[in-house]
Amino acid sequence: MTTLPPRAARRCHNALNPLHSTHYFSPDLAEELAAEGVADQSAAYFAARSAAMGRVGAGTVTAAFYNFNHELVARHLPAVWETASPATVLAARLRAVDATLRRLLGEEAVASPAMAEAAELALRAAEACTRHARPLYAAHADLPVPGEPHLAFWHAATLLREHRGDGHLAALLTAGLDPLEALVSHTATGKGMAPRFVLATRGWRRADWEAAAERLRGRGLLDAEGELTEAGATLRAQVEEHTDRMDAAPYEHLGAAGVERLTELGRGFLLAAAQAGAFPEAMTGKG
Repeated sequence: MTTLPPRAARRCHNALNPLHSTHYFSPDLAEELAAEGVADQSAAYFAARSAAMGRVGAGTVTAAFYNFNHELVARHLPAVWETASPATVLAARLRAVDATLRRLLGEEAVASPAMAEAAELALRAAEACTRHARPLYAAHADLPVPGEPHLAFWHAATLLREHRGDGHLAALLTAGLDPLEALVSHTATGKGMAPRFVLATRGWRRADWEAAAERLRGRGLLDAEGELTEAGATLRAQVEEHTDRMDAAPYEHLGAAGVERLTELGRGFLLAAAQAGAFPEAMTGKG
C-alpha cells in the first residue's frame, strides 16, 4: 500500500526527467562529441544515451529506445564506436552536462546548498531502483556517481528517468502500442512531441505516422480528427498508471516528505533551465 499522495511519484519524475534531458538539446553535447569525431546529430544522440551499455549494436538500441525507426539506428550503430569508444562518449557527455547546467542554471545555483540537497534526495530515491528487466537503468547504475553535486544530481535524475522509462516500455507493450502508435497516441494527449519533431528525429516518414494513426482508429482509440476517443484516453491513462505502479519503489523509499521536497527543488531548477532556453520550441504540439 502506497504511503505517497496520488501521483506524487509521477510529479517528481516530471520535474526531474526534463532537466536530465537538457543536454540532448544542448550545443555543448554537439560540440563535445564533434570534437571526438561524432558530428552527426542522430549518431551523437544514440551514442550518448547508449554508451553506458558498451559497444552495442542497432538491435539493442532499437529495443531499448523503443520509438526510433530501426533503419535510422542502423545507419549509425555500431559504426559510431569505431569513431569514439563508449568510454570516450561517456566522458564527453559528462563534460557537456557540466557545461550545460552551468550555462542554464548559473554558477550560483550549481554551487548552492539546494543543489546538494537535491542530489542527496535523488540519490537516496535511486537506492530502491531495481535492475531486472531494466537495461538502460541497469547500465547507468553501473557508472560511478560524479563528485560534484550538480553532476551527482544529474546522474541520479538519469537513473530515475531510465528506471521509469524501462518500465514504461513494458506498459506500452502490455497496452498493445507499437513504437509509432505510442508516439501518435501520446501526441494526441496534448503532452507528446509534435509530429514534425518526431519525423525529424525518430527516422519515421509521414506515411508511417498516418498508418499508425489509422491502426489506432481501427481499434477505436483515435477519431477522424486525430483526437483520442474515450477508449483511447482511458488506455493512455492506464499506461501511465501501470508505469506508476512499476516505478513506485524509489519514491516510496524516499518517503512523502522527501518526494515533495525533491519535486520542489527539481521544479525550480527546471523552470530556470526552461527560461534560459533549454528546450526547442518545435518539440511539442500537434503540428
